[in-house]
Amino acid sequence: MVEVSIQNIQVELVRGDITQQPDVLVIVNAANAQLETGGGVAGAIHRAAGPALAEECKPMAPINPGEAVISSGHRLPNGHVIHCLGPVYGVDQPSDTLLADCYRNALLLADEYKLTSIAFPSISTGAFGYPIEPAAGIALDTIKNTLPRLKNIQKIRLVLFDQSDFKIFEEKLRALKD
Repeated sequence: MVEVSIQNIQVELVRGDITQQPDVLVIVNAANAQLETGGGVAGAIHRAAGPALAEECKPMAPINPGEAVISSGHRLPNGHVIHCLGPVYGVDQPSDTLLADCYRNALLLADEYKLTSIAFPSISTGAFGYPIEPAAGIALDTIKNTLPRLKNIQKIRLVLFDQSDFKIFEEKLRALKD
């Protein structure tokens, strides 16, 4: 784990499984537009949460790239899931703005619900094809730039499944703090 304090908010970077973060109140789903079970992060979250998650999400769909909606966590160890639709790289434009919108909107939604901790996966870097280096920079810059607007969030965690992705996020996080 890598941990830094930015503007009195704890920002953590861990390697692991987004569905196994019992000490955070809300996790973020890298969702598809229909908020259905899919591959990657969305599939893992839906499998862990159980079928009630898909049922709860049906009336909220479809969502647009950059948009965030909130649901219950169901069988997850977290009380809530925030679903964000990241951009498909090279298709949804402007990709950088839409990816930043995901992180910003998720943080603001969690803060609005008075949640104090949130865990993010790396949004859009799997099947949606966003290159990890720029995605990590956008994620961390957006988080840092959104911090002054947050009233309730005390801990932000980024959960990376892949070791090489973790290393890239770690380099960007250390540079951000300096």
